Amino acid sequence: MASTNGYGALPNNSRPGAHGDEEQQPLLSGGSNQMSKTTRWRKSMTTDVRRDWADVILLACYIITGLLDSASISTWGSFVSMQTGNTVYFGLGIAAPHESTRWIKSGTSLGCFCIGSVFFSALHRVPSPSPKRRWILCLSFTLQMLFITAAAAIVTFGPRTPEGVDPKESIAWPVLAPIALIAFQSCGQAVASRALKYNALTSVVLTSIYCDLFSDAELLAPRNPERNRRVGAPTLLLAGAVIGGVIARSSLGAAGVLWIAAVMKLLVVISWLLWPAEKE
Repeated sequence: MASTNGYGALPNNSRPGAHGDEEQQPLLSGGSNQMSKTTRWRKSMTTDVRRDWADVILLACYIITGLLDSASISTWGSFVSMQTGNTVYFGLGIAAPHESTRWIKSGTSLGCFCIGSVFFSALHRVPSPSPKRRWILCLSFTLQMLFITAAAAIVTFGPRTPEGVDPKESIAWPVLAPIALIAFQSCGQAVASRALKYNALTSVVLTSIYCDLFSDAELLAPRNPERNRRVGAPTLLLAGAVIGGVIARSSLGAAGVLWIAAVMKLLVVISWLLWPAEKE
């Protein structure tokens, strides 16, 4: 029989007390596990992503660029990513402003691309000491996806171009707004390539890639990663342009292309979430 302490109470080291401690332990352990998961998640999001093989994701962005530019050119007569062509169109418009309205759309795209460059470069540079932080890359491509989604929603659910009006000559807001939104986000891919130190894979320029590819002294070398990237970039953009052109001329139209591009941006976000972290 257990002894009492004179007040009818059992000693502190008795079994009921021990059982009471055991009942509390699972609760404390569960809270500790939750804290551990939160800590691991926070640590994962605040680490740099590993640069190795990250060029694969940047090359995939060339498909998105091909989709967007081919749909934009075939529907509105303006680029939304490749700003060299827009600069030429804008110059021609200044020389002959009454011949076409294409220069207005090109100027809109060019201006929004420049503003977007300021925004996305600040996003990678200001909040964090490293532009390769996982959360920054995820946030950047999430914003890009949302901008494309907004443009797709306008094209899908917004007012239609009146009959008899050529969409390539229209400068109504349902035309200019999607161009502005897509152009603004397009530079996000280029800024990400700078953050990851793959400066050539901007996904918005091909002329310099062609030059570097065919002037490479080791063009035919069996092992040449730089050559492989330079071959992959225009090939993937061409594939995206063909697919985008075919879809834009189908019953899905430009809206279908934009929705596909938005889904591909989401896949890029997921890729950054799962990408290995840089070794400490």
